[in-house]
Amino acid sequence: MTQLDHQVHSIGPEVAGSRIFKVVAFLYGIAAYLVFFVTILYAIGFVMGVMVPKTIDSGTETSTAEAVIVNLLLMSLFAVQHSVMARQQFKAWWTQFVPKPVERSTYVLLASLSLLLLFWQWRPLPSVIWNVETPDLAVTLVTLSFAGWVLVFTSTFIINHFELFGLHQVTNHLVGKEMTPPRFKTPLLYNFVRHPIYLGFIIAFWAAPTMTAGHLLFAAVTTLYIFVGIALEEHDLVALFGDEYRQYKQRVSMLIPWRRSV
Repeated sequence: MTQLDHQVHSIGPEVAGSRIFKVVAFLYGIAAYLVFFVTILYAIGFVMGVMVPKTIDSGTETSTAEAVIVNLLLMSLFAVQHSVMARQQFKAWWTQFVPKPVERSTYVLLASLSLLLLFWQWRPLPSVIWNVETPDLAVTLVTLSFAGWVLVFTSTFIINHFELFGLHQVTNHLVGKEMTPPRFKTPLLYNFVRHPIYLGFIIAFWAAPTMTAGHLLFAAVTTLYIFVGIALEEHDLVALFGDEYRQYKQRVSMLIPWRRSV
């Protein structure tokens, strides 16, 4: 769920259809968003180990081999779903069967369900890699992790949170309003880092006062996926915006907040 998704999904509005379908599509979009919202809140508790019944370090323990295999399969399922469904070739095929106004909501819903499956079936690996015993440093790391989540949410609102998660599309369809054409823009944080959403996730996943083997596996694999996702996303952005995005890449860092003087 990224800047590219926000920009690409401004393309090709579909305002035709019966009033009943428009209402049903709108309610479906709201339901998909609510599922996402619950999922992302649970994700915060899952990673940080607070306020949820099952965290990244809790659950039935199994053998190390079983835990690693199951966890890798769960993360791979999410990665494949999240990446493949975001590609334009898939969208062109997919929208032959799924109406365009709810295509984004369906993507968000399926991504949320794959994450909920991961939370449910995750196998803990409780061996401790590091444990910060200094209270001030531990609090600092927890605060930094929370700040990463804040960065994720802030970045989505900067580029249009409700379009990113499908509500804008179904609302416009309901009232018969066309989506605006895609336009390349770099608001606020995007002037200093190309992917602040991904940066927020990396901070949130790695800033842990207690890092278990399971948490480390999760952080390492998701970070690897982030770099793969960036490569795929930027390939599509160059295809969509051409030299405008190539110049942006030369001017602004990928993940480290830094902007080259011009």
